[in-house]
Amino acid sequence: MKRLLGVPAFARLWVAAFFGETAEWMLQVALPVYVFQRTGSAATTALSIVLGLLPAVLLSPVAGVVADRWNRRAVLFGVCCGLAVVALPLLAEPSVVAVYAVMAAQAALASVFEPARNALVPELVGVEEVTGANGLMSVNGSVARLAGGWAGGALLGFGGLADVITGYLVVLAVAAALLAKPFRRMSAPAPAVGPEPVVQAWLDGLREVTTNRRLWRTGLALAFTSLAQGMFLVLFVVYVLKVLGGSEADAGLLRGVQAIGGLAAGFALATVARRVAPAALLGWGSIALGLVSAVIWNLAMVTTALGLYVGLFVLVGAPGVVVGAGVLSEIQSAVAPERAGRVLSTTFAAVATFTTVGALLAGTLVATTGPAVLLDVQAGVYVFAGVLMLARKRRIRETSPSSMVTVEGCRTSSPPATST
Repeated sequence: MKRLLGVPAFARLWVAAFFGETAEWMLQVALPVYVFQRTGSAATTALSIVLGLLPAVLLSPVAGVVADRWNRRAVLFGVCCGLAVVALPLLAEPSVVAVYAVMAAQAALASVFEPARNALVPELVGVEEVTGANGLMSVNGSVARLAGGWAGGALLGFGGLADVITGYLVVLAVAAALLAKPFRRMSAPAPAVGPEPVVQAWLDGLREVTTNRRLWRTGLALAFTSLAQGMFLVLFVVYVLKVLGGSEADAGLLRGVQAIGGLAAGFALATVARRVAPAALLGWGSIALGLVSAVIWNLAMVTTALGLYVGLFVLVGAPGVVVGAGVLSEIQSAVAPERAGRVLSTTFAAVATFTTVGALLAGTLVATTGPAVLLDVQAGVYVFAGVLMLARKRRIRETSPSSMVTVEGCRTSSPPATST
């Protein structure tokens, strides 16, 4: 961990990511709650979440190519500036339609940010250190979630949406300032992409996802975890405000405290667990996430004491970080640097697609089934994704010795892009 933070470029990206994610969490918590307050409808809340995800799907061809073709640090800086500009309309008391428009614009910019940032990490630390680096990114991401989630809910509850946006702009400005200066890379940057048509470049990245056996296996599990996450985004608001009888600040607190468990998991990934196979992280993390979630959702039949839920949401934050780190490390170590941006973009587009499906399902069905049944389904989907990942990994080991080397070899080195 000290060695990674001793790399000046990575340390600066790490701090910039903290401020950027803090700002993001402020809006992720505040805007769905604001929409639910204004409309009282889970369906309209689901629509706001979908509008925050759809641009990632539609802009996937452009986002990935931008991350590969342009200077990734400059892309991150430009996105931070753009995020600040599109949030300005929310300083006035906005209509629900205006909130929808801002969420869509923010998601469009974020669709470029994530592939560029994650493709940049191996250039700053080397491919062999990506799991540890992702663990450290998870650490500050967890702290950002705690700070941003709490701040978003508290500022909305006590001061209104304008106060949330003011704080958001200040925090985002710090992130942009940290990204303004060029990075000194440890490894050579990805080769510049020539004047290849955008659609063709994106199709090349898509072909990589569909033909690379490791990516295909990971993507299948990721589809189910994203479906569960989409259901959670809608049901969580209903669960806290209606089932638990909580407030806006309580919603922000429960979303935020997951960062404490994520913080512990991030430190573990950056130190003792940095050599664990990413596939194992994804599989076991998904199972743990589903089991702890099932306990949380069914506990309301016994008690609605907020303190107990705070502790459980702290606990559930750990496997969530493990799953995310496993996914990123698997992709970063399986893909050639010059295609990393578009493959990551395609992955995030798939995540957004299945998250959208999950949100729409939850928003549509919750009025007839109630949140309890859907929350149990959501927890079960996580468990299924983990079992699927681990079962497929075991079958690959038993049927192909060379595949075993490929799966386990991702711990320390990047295999060829055409590995099977």
